[in-house]
Amino acid sequence: MSVLSGLVCVHNEEARLAECLKRLAFCDEIVVVADRCTDRSEAIARKMGARVVSGIFPVEGLRKAAGVAACRGDWILELDADETVTPALAREIRETVRRADAGDWYQVPVDNFVGAQLVRHGWGGSFGASSVARLFRKGAKRWKSERVHPGTTFTGVYGGRLNNAILHKVDDDIADMIQRLNRYTALRGQDLADSGEIKSLWDDLFRGVRRFYKCYVSRKGYKEGDMGFLIAVMAGLYPLLSNLKAREIQSLNGVRTARPAGTAVIDLDIEEARLGHSA
Repeated sequence: MSVLSGLVCVHNEEARLAECLKRLAFCDEIVVVADRCTDRSEAIARKMGARVVSGIFPVEGLRKAAGVAACRGDWILELDADETVTPALAREIRETVRRADAGDWYQVPVDNFVGAQLVRHGWGGSFGASSVARLFRKGAKRWKSERVHPGTTFTGVYGGRLNNAILHKVDDDIADMIQRLNRYTALRGQDLADSGEIKSLWDDLFRGVRRFYKCYVSRKGYKEGDMGFLIAVMAGLYPLLSNLKAREIQSLNGVRTARPAGTAVIDLDIEEARLGHSA
């Protein structure tokens, strides 16, 4: 019988974590990776029966890898704290992992919400996704060492795309979207400064225009009206702002810094004593 682990990585998500974990009750166990949390996130996770991995993780890829290592299941469903699973998706996931002919990893559709508005079209360019590879056998998915939206690689057989969607509360409003763009480009800028892979201004502009076109036209963001236009603009600004911030970082540092090494997690502590899902 297949064992399914629910994995959630968080940093100060006390406002949203409980609802996310509540919707993961259909999993055989839940693992929460708490990265430098100073709020009640860890306490909430323990109260709801999750195994907690707490520590300091230099890049997102290490955080994800630590969570996977702590999972005991042979299947993993990966979520963020601002995402929830519907009952229909929960049933589909259980049915999928029980199949004798199941693949090794699956794409899951995403319904993205800005406030109460469902925005189906136009996502892309590192600013949002309409489908994500979040259901996989343990060991089938690996992350690169990057601070935000790390690249991933997969091994094994692609099983296809599920029918039911994850519900994703992307942002509360436009102000929240702008703040997120600022955070993401700051983190991406640091990655670029560390690696030295900074593009020219003209290359940034070309990629920005290309991303705008892809989101607004190819991915039909125009169907979402003002919101679709705004998402396309932000997707287009992402590479330009990231590289401008990278150049600013290098200028302030005076030297090109080394890329952060994918080394061991610092201060890793797996809270075994308070498990709600014991072995």
